[in-house]
Amino acid sequence: MLNPVAEGVRVHQSQFCQTNTIVVDGGAGALLVDPGILDAELGGIAAELRASGTPVVAGFATHPHWDHVLWHPAFGTAPRFATARAAGAIEAFLANDSWRERVAPMIPADIAEEVPLTLFGELTALPEGAEWVPWDGPRVRVVEHRAHAAGHAALLIEESGVLVAGDLLSDVLVPLLDHSAEDPVEDYLAALTLLEGISDGVETVVPGHGSVTGADGLRERIDLDRAYLLALRAGEDPADDPRLGPDAVYDWVAGVHERQAGLLAQR
Repeated sequence: MLNPVAEGVRVHQSQFCQTNTIVVDGGAGALLVDPGILDAELGGIAAELRASGTPVVAGFATHPHWDHVLWHPAFGTAPRFATARAAGAIEAFLANDSWRERVAPMIPADIAEEVPLTLFGELTALPEGAEWVPWDGPRVRVVEHRAHAAGHAALLIEESGVLVAGDLLSDVLVPLLDHSAEDPVEDYLAALTLLEGISDGVETVVPGHGSVTGADGLRERIDLDRAYLLALRAGEDPADDPRLGPDAVYDWVAGVHERQAGLLAQR
């Protein structure tokens, strides 16, 4: 079910890792951001849009990870945009004939049969440095950075004050670093500063995974992510982070943190 979170913006949350699909209503139809995850969920979103007479006129993938480049035939053939770097990364991945075998270990085994890969990663690259999503609807600003993945972008829907954060600013996942980057912690800190700089007027934040929050939550999550990263960089234990403690939503996040700390220590 699509739930309104702001004027003209609706969200569906998947049962897998609280993944959020975002629908932005426009004049001719909808902009669909990061649709996921299970085939039945995607089909349900398509059916709900069809029932309301809302065609999908554009898509957007915030970054080139498997759970953000999915699609469903019922959404139609609208262009699915991404930053030039993100689209280039997934294009290179798909150029390998064994890409299905390579993506299989990324998908948890218990949902592997339910994740549709038919239209996986078929993205249209925006021009290098593009600032806006080209579509017939409210202005959607592209805020590209280097945290989490090359070519990652947040989207700022200016008219409704909604920040679509991609895989940043989660209340259930700690910051997940791109360990292929030269300085993944510094890249992530820079992205938080970038989002902080555009926070005026933001009233709603939709993370890639986790709960929707407001302006106060935005500041709290930036502070929480920054504190985690600084502790990680210093080799300290972020003991007060609620995403890692005994009340954490996902107990496996602690293992992810330990792996990240180990990889940074090796550097």
